[in-house]
Amino acid sequence: MKFSDGYWLNQPGYDLFYASVPYEIDVTEHAIHVLATQVLNSRGDTLAGPVLDIYFSSNLENAIRIKVEHYRGARKKGPAFDLYAQEGFAPTTTETDEYAELVSGKTRVRIHKGNSWLIEYYYEDRLLTKEGWRSTSYITEAPYHTQERMLAQKNFNRFFAEDQDEATAYTRGQLNLSVGESIYGFGEKFTTFVKNGQKVEMWNSDGGTCTEFSYKSIPFYVSNRSYGVFVNHAEKVSFEVGSDTVSKVSFTVPGERLEYVIIGGKNIADVLVNYTNLTGKPALPPAYSFGLWLTTSFTTDYDEKTVSSFVDGMAERNIPLQVFHFDCFWMQEFRWCDFVWDKRMFPDAKGFIQRLKARGLQICVWVNPYIGQQGAIFDEAVEKGYLVMKKNGDVFQTDMWQPGMGIVDFTNPEACKWYADKIRALCDMGVDAIKTDFGERIPTDVVWHDGSDPLKMHNYYTHLYNGVVFNTLKEYYGENKACLFARSATAGGQQYPVHWGGDCFSQYESMAETLRGGLSLCLSGFGFFSHDISGFEATGTPDLYKRWSAFGLMSTHSRLHGSSSYRVPWLFDEESCDVVRHFVNLKGRLMPYLYANAVKTHETGIPMMRAMIVDFGDEPATWNLDRQYMLGDNLLVAPIFNEEGTALYYVPAGKWTDIQTGEVFEGGKFYETKHDYFSMPLLARPNSIIAYGSFGKDVVYDYARDAKFVIYQLEDGKQTECKVYDSEAKLVQRIVATRKGDVIEVEADNKEIPFTAESSDGCKVVIL
Repeated sequence: MKFSDGYWLNQPGYDLFYASVPYEIDVTEHAIHVLATQVLNSRGDTLAGPVLDIYFSSNLENAIRIKVEHYRGARKKGPAFDLYAQEGFAPTTTETDEYAELVSGKTRVRIHKGNSWLIEYYYEDRLLTKEGWRSTSYITEAPYHTQERMLAQKNFNRFFAEDQDEATAYTRGQLNLSVGESIYGFGEKFTTFVKNGQKVEMWNSDGGTCTEFSYKSIPFYVSNRSYGVFVNHAEKVSFEVGSDTVSKVSFTVPGERLEYVIIGGKNIADVLVNYTNLTGKPALPPAYSFGLWLTTSFTTDYDEKTVSSFVDGMAERNIPLQVFHFDCFWMQEFRWCDFVWDKRMFPDAKGFIQRLKARGLQICVWVNPYIGQQGAIFDEAVEKGYLVMKKNGDVFQTDMWQPGMGIVDFTNPEACKWYADKIRALCDMGVDAIKTDFGERIPTDVVWHDGSDPLKMHNYYTHLYNGVVFNTLKEYYGENKACLFARSATAGGQQYPVHWGGDCFSQYESMAETLRGGLSLCLSGFGFFSHDISGFEATGTPDLYKRWSAFGLMSTHSRLHGSSSYRVPWLFDEESCDVVRHFVNLKGRLMPYLYANAVKTHETGIPMMRAMIVDFGDEPATWNLDRQYMLGDNLLVAPIFNEEGTALYYVPAGKWTDIQTGEVFEGGKFYETKHDYFSMPLLARPNSIIAYGSFGKDVVYDYARDAKFVIYQLEDGKQTECKVYDSEAKLVQRIVATRKGDVIEVEADNKEIPFTAESSDGCKVVIL
């Protein structure tokens, strides 16, 4: 929210109180309390006006929690994010004549004493950010009868509402933006990658990928100065990123209190590790999920014969297929989501699923949390009180999406069990994964079973919804076997992968905005990302299909899906089949490398698919890059976004090698290269090893046996290693390579597993 009117004035109709003086600083062993007041010129100034209680604490290393309170007696209603503490951890405090300081790991906050407001945050001795004059503030809407408010108010009739004399309150935090500082994150945002100059609202919406709306709103941002800020509020948080005051990031919440966390780190990757320590690590998706997914598409006609023709067509063209997904119309129209197969199209659904599984496929089906009035389970849901209610006691219903639909109330434990039973019944039929669609259009004029605040539940609802489905799959199939294909999320949602990028158009601009959204999401704690290859809406050209296929198959998860047309490659042209086959096989051979990086993402929280700045933030050229990314630690990917087949991309310092052509690129500069449909920049990082497996048709195979380890541009005197896990996430092999002159010595932890090794630059390789 914007409150300033230029530098000196405020917007008409708002009264602002600023924390101006640290009037009292109370330092205890593990916390600091500051009583913040206005400048006091006499004792009479203590008799009126707000004061703010500001608390500094930490229960997690390198994460400093700040709580700002005006009226402590204001009711606290849920929901609230589940945050993790570090067992046995406590910060330390110190106090001098000049300042008080709280230290959490290598991150610390310094509160300066005196008759002015200055709070600084450091990582070791490096200043991260600070707040000073006119920063932390408490804001009220002035009474509507004031002349200023009347002039500013657009809706004149509001002046005569019964409650107009009751002020609305907000609490705001504000942190400094340094010269050259760039801000990223906030969830899946399709707007400009660097968020400076933008107003960013935390409010989940079903708005497609071409707007400022977001399916996944995460009140967390990171800075190229290697710190993060998490605003611990499930409700709408309004950020002004250098857009209200150009040298500040402001974050505003309604009400009497504000809580946020400053997270330090040595680099952005370290910040993301610390942030996911706080909000949860991404679960490890099952190995099969990294293969190619094919769907029925959305509004297309399909039945058992149609689906079988797709599977047969992929097999006839030798295109390895891993997952088949049934979208909405596996259920009968007007009845979503009642979990009942449409017998007109699938008279023997369980038998058909088993026949598909016998061909080596995993099965996914679409669900959502909305129950149509015509559905077989609607009356049961109403009778048992499993749907969200209106304030007058009626079930909330709408005709938006399904006629008369209600919304499952996941704050009701019995409704959760009921919905989980529906998921388990699908598992009993042979379904392996669930696409959890929707969850963004959640009304605020309703009553929740547990009394939750409707404003907070709007964004938080998706966390409950995805959690019920994911945990049901986890209970049914076991650890590291649960897999969603989810659209909506909020903070902590990374614990329920995988997430895809929502409804994009079939054009290059949407392909680029999809990548921007994915990179922003993965800078917000999410480890894995997918999208609809060739776009969801409309039908793209064969050219777009082939380029997007390369991009999609070099993402963590890869799905062919659309709205009104099928996305099988032969409907575009025969070369599309060749391109899809080529990149499916490449991804399959890369599975030892990819799955090892997935394990690392699960263990650390560093995203598997990530913006260049995460790894190369010390190179300013990477700060704005949003059309290329790292896929794991050692593979640079630069998709092609034009019909000319040209890629413009930056190569960081060192000698990088194209894994398909062997061409070497000297780093530290930009390149523009031209590519056919079977090529795009796929560059191996210098001083790295990439493991290639003996892939056949199934991405679940023995990743270590007969693997080929390619050592890329290992410098003399340096050592590097490569880990290989089996498909159950057990470490089975570790290869260490050391260069000595023109010879690279390779040693394996497990010498009984056969493998080969070679150097990309022709060095002699000796296996010890």
